[in-house]
Amino acid sequence: MTVAFREAERVVWRGAAPHAAAEARRVPEETPIALSYEGAAYAVMMATPADLEDFAVGFSLNERIVRTPAEIEALDIVAVENGILLRMELADASADAFWTRRRRIAGPSGCGLCGIESLAEAAVRPPRVGAGIRVSAADIFGAMEALPALQPMNRLTGALHAAAFWTPGGGIVFAREDVGRHNALDKLTGAAARSGRNGAGGAVLLTSRVSVEMVQKAAIFGATILVAVSAPTALALRAAHEAGITLVAVARRDGFEVFTHAGRVAAPR
Repeated sequence: MTVAFREAERVVWRGAAPHAAAEARRVPEETPIALSYEGAAYAVMMATPADLEDFAVGFSLNERIVRTPAEIEALDIVAVENGILLRMELADASADAFWTRRRRIAGPSGCGLCGIESLAEAAVRPPRVGAGIRVSAADIFGAMEALPALQPMNRLTGALHAAAFWTPGGGIVFAREDVGRHNALDKLTGAAARSGRNGAGGAVLLTSRVSVEMVQKAAIFGATILVAVSAPTALALRAAHEAGITLVAVARRDGFEVFTHAGRVAAPR
């Protein structure tokens, strides 16, 4: 059984007249998660050991190793000495494609592109998304306001990112957490795909900044609107513009900023 967080002893100094107090605090686990296909190692990611089936499926989709969850014919979650192994067997066509393009990456929780063998891989053009949906300012405010209630591990630890999928009329239908923002988005993609959903009918919500790999993953998911608490990078903006994604960032209680394809956000009347 995997444990997503543990108790840590600490000494607290806080307040107008601070004094030292020994207390325990919940802190999230950060575990090496190895992903292998057809018996061959592919990647090791530092991640929160929760929702690992979703992580395996979402990572495989976002790496374009498979096109649908059905192409993963077997998935085993194996606890090993130094972490967790997600061991997958692929359908024949996907297995052949895997061996053709196999590469190894190693990604710490703060970066989704570390260890890429070819710099060209970092500049892969995201797929173009469809027409998608239109939203109002009230939709964006309401979606972001609802997100904290769906972050139970972050409420306990204060140290996890979240990615969520919001739909008109349905609200937030999936939310996943992880110490790594890109891992959270992989888990979200996997959760939706395992339920037969893609991103075309809703918006992806992020509690993090928006870097290029987050846009690439959102485009593969098919999301046409990406809303984030923090700011984007310039490369993320170029990728969002090319993919046709409406990128809404710095989404706080007092407002938000629309950087690309602003026509999907309805102007107030």
